[in-house]
Amino acid sequence: MDGLGAVLTVLVGLVLLARRIAPVGVFATSSALWILFIACGYWPVINSMPPLLGLYTVAATRGLRTSVGCAVVVAGTWVYAGLSNAANSSMPTVFAQAVLFPAVVFVVGRGSGRLAERNRQFAELTFQLRRQQKENARRALTEERVRIARELHDVVAHHMSVISLQAGVASYVFPTNPELSRQALDTIAGASREALEEMRRMLVLLRVGQEGLPEGSVDPDDGGDALEDGGACAPAPGLDLLDPLLERVRGAGVRATMEVVGSPTPLPQGMALCVYRVIQEELTNVLKHAGPTRADVTIRYGSRTIEVRVVDEGNGTFPPDPAMTSGHGLMGMRERAKIYGGDGHRRPPRPRWIRGATRPSGTRHE
Repeated sequence: MDGLGAVLTVLVGLVLLARRIAPVGVFATSSALWILFIACGYWPVINSMPPLLGLYTVAATRGLRTSVGCAVVVAGTWVYAGLSNAANSSMPTVFAQAVLFPAVVFVVGRGSGRLAERNRQFAELTFQLRRQQKENARRALTEERVRIARELHDVVAHHMSVISLQAGVASYVFPTNPELSRQALDTIAGASREALEEMRRMLVLLRVGQEGLPEGSVDPDDGGDALEDGGACAPAPGLDLLDPLLERVRGAGVRATMEVVGSPTPLPQGMALCVYRVIQEELTNVLKHAGPTRADVTIRYGSRTIEVRVVDEGNGTFPPDPAMTSGHGLMGMRERAKIYGGDGHRRPPRPRWIRGATRPSGTRHE
């Protein structure tokens, strides 16, 4: 090989540096230089690898028609190389190599291209999944904040309303009726204790997440008091606590009664909490806006529904406490009902309703 052959050999391989930028152009240039190398009478096998590598790149990055065309060019050049040196070549071997080598490179290149495309799709899907997970986490955080705000509203509004009314009663009757004043103070103590327990439970869940505190453990923020029976991690209020709720309301001067119609059906914990909070909110509204009156709570169990009705006999003339400002209780009640496929209505003059399907995933409304 002389100087021209060395230059052609260098050029055939050098153009491959740009094969990822312009695969077809690089393949065409490398093949043209290889054909020129063969036409000059040099041994063709020396520069056969660069065009095959160019074919692999085209097959991996371009369409089927372009890849087949480039494979045919390599096969034709291989046959031309054999014919140009027929005296020293075995033509059956040349034809076999002209078919086998481009075919293997073509198949491997196409497979590599499909693998790279799948990897690209997987990477894109992973990116979308990660973004969706972040969005879901952000949405879950917002929903949790709304849920906690709703729980705090229900706890504070109800218990503070009872405490405020009983404090007023105790202050008013203290000089004339110490016994009634003492009962009012007992009601205040019980309401404040229950409010602290519920708020402690929510705050502990916020502090330790799903891990909770072991039974009988000590909460350092509460002065070392043991958390008995689960304490702050006790289950959320349910229908079993309606009687103490009614007792607190009776202690505040409201003649509250409860009637259960139908066969009670075990409810999921979340739905039981929903029913409890709705009744609590409505009785709180009775205390705030109707004053000492009568309130009737009716829980009606259907085959697939549960209906809660709270009716008071107030005439709307009771002067509300200026400290008890109106809030978002009714809106929160409706949102709670919607979670379980229900709705909430407020009908004049005083009835307040919630209806909801007893199945968490139900969409049926009564």
